[in-house]
Amino acid sequence: MNQTHFGFKKVNEADKAKQVAKVFDSVASKYDIMNDVMSVGLHRVWKRYTLTVANALPGQQVLDIAGGTGDLAMGFAKQVGPTGTVVHTDINHAMLNEGRNRLLDAGRVLPTAVCDAEQLPFEDARFDIVSVAFGLRNMTHKDRALKEMCRVLKPGGKLLVLEFSTVAKPLQGLYDLYSFKVLPKLGHLIAGDAKSYQYLAESIRMHPDQDTLKAMMVDAGFGHVDVHNMTGGVVALHAGRKV
Repeated sequence: MNQTHFGFKKVNEADKAKQVAKVFDSVASKYDIMNDVMSVGLHRVWKRYTLTVANALPGQQVLDIAGGTGDLAMGFAKQVGPTGTVVHTDINHAMLNEGRNRLLDAGRVLPTAVCDAEQLPFEDARFDIVSVAFGLRNMTHKDRALKEMCRVLKPGGKLLVLEFSTVAKPLQGLYDLYSFKVLPKLGHLIAGDAKSYQYLAESIRMHPDQDTLKAMMVDAGFGHVDVHNMTGGVVALHAGRKV
């Protein structure tokens, strides 16, 4: 049976999705507050920048993959207006429920669906924009997911991948100290779950670096890919256009 990584551990491919699901089932209710604490609020800046680069226009069709608690979906809904559509998706029921409730509380009624990014249930060339924020690193077959994202985009459509990435070398020591010593303790104190945030730190280290992910996007069918490093490479936004 083929194996893949779950953080630093090796697991059977069939088991990874179940283990990732347990992580997000555990942290869903505290996900937003943990994002604010562990990024010192910077995740909001990173997402606003992603929305600016996406520049969705009124009437456009947007697919938000691994949309979680709905930050990007909310922003896209404002951009596309009442004539556009934003489809809010996640593979995890608990995260999707948190996001749907949050969107409803804000007066946003969006199409919401549980779906696997490696097998998207949408027709070819449906969307103008596809986004995935902090979700790609949890996918077992990233290459397959990227090809699916390309498939459902219209020719010339945009893919925005916002993800933790490889930090600049001068920051590596401090970043490792924070990731492996401080972050799990914050997870324990706030979410009552140190192990899930240990996995978070490990999954970031196993994720492809900026150049590797860019090459993967080109292989998946994106003819032009820009890489925007933020906060010293802690996070990178990859913006690609379908050929």
